[in-house]
Amino acid sequence: MENDNMQGTMPVNTESLRQRVLPGDGRVYLTQLCATGGCGAKIPAGKLADVVRRLPVIKDENLLVGFDYADDAGVYKLSDDLAMIQTLDFFPPIVDDPYIYGQIAAANALSDVYAMGGVVKTAMNIVGFPEFLDEEILGRILLGGAKKVAEAGAVLCGGHSIKDNEPKYGLSVTGIVHPDRILANKGARPGDLLILTKKLGVGIVTAAHKVDLDRYGAFDEAVESMTLLNKYACESMDGCEVHACTDVTGFGFLGHLHEMAEASEVGVLIYKERLPVIKAAYDYAKDFIITCAAQRNRHYVGENVEFIEDDYAFEELMFDPQTSGGLLIACDSRDAHKLLDQIRIRQPWAAIVGQVTEKTERQITVL
Repeated sequence: MENDNMQGTMPVNTESLRQRVLPGDGRVYLTQLCATGGCGAKIPAGKLADVVRRLPVIKDENLLVGFDYADDAGVYKLSDDLAMIQTLDFFPPIVDDPYIYGQIAAANALSDVYAMGGVVKTAMNIVGFPEFLDEEILGRILLGGAKKVAEAGAVLCGGHSIKDNEPKYGLSVTGIVHPDRILANKGARPGDLLILTKKLGVGIVTAAHKVDLDRYGAFDEAVESMTLLNKYACESMDGCEVHACTDVTGFGFLGHLHEMAEASEVGVLIYKERLPVIKAAYDYAKDFIITCAAQRNRHYVGENVEFIEDDYAFEELMFDPQTSGGLLIACDSRDAHKLLDQIRIRQPWAAIVGQVTEKTERQITVL
């Protein structure tokens, strides 16, 4: 006969957890409940790929995008002029403020639809929440998420919640796209120019903030970036010849670039000096304020990258996990500058950061 002690679990000291998150000064410290947060909580890409590779593949001619090439969402054709995009994303807190946490997690989940070139239609909440926390905190998380769903022009239509000693929040999102206008990470062509729409470095900055080492006060800049919807960059692509797109999240800039290059069977040149970055993040990386997730990303993709210049701190920015990061767009060179100008109306830091080449041995070269 089984009992709890035979199931390989240890009882959780909820009072100890309560003291960590509510130390008596009136503030809520959600991040103290979590070993990691945001997109840095992802299972390492290499390990995940090994697991997914063993899943059975069910053929369906209407499944236009599945999990073959690590795309951001699945796409299923409903008719000749309509396809449904489905995605799901959630993670532990990357900030202590519940309302901002809700906004960031929702923006991150919605981003997958924009990375596929789609329009968001509905969203459902996914919640794990500790019983010992005030329900008002949960209400603030959900309110933050609802704000971003409304900004997306979508409808929040329900969700699911469970008890969990580590808070988790995100969305299941459904969008639509014309079957002929799907943007996958497969499709980049030699000669395309690469556009990155958000600055790199939010993982490093939030790590510095968590341990009171954000001496330049860059946290607000990171939050502004993480709460910005990729909706606006997606809409800017209308009328431009875009061949591939992905969003830069937990596997870092180089991890997601590797997935695009691998799926497209191409090589890539990156111009290091053109990459938009949060300046403070570079300074913190020089002081070795870095993340464990970045080291996992380095291990996953490092052998596919050649760095012409030795600059460890800047390498960390490129491996840094980006929570609710920007879009990485492979655009025909004839339209790239037009697209960049359209994106820069709202996001002036967006930049052309590289170009696609014929397939090379090392895949990615950082000049």
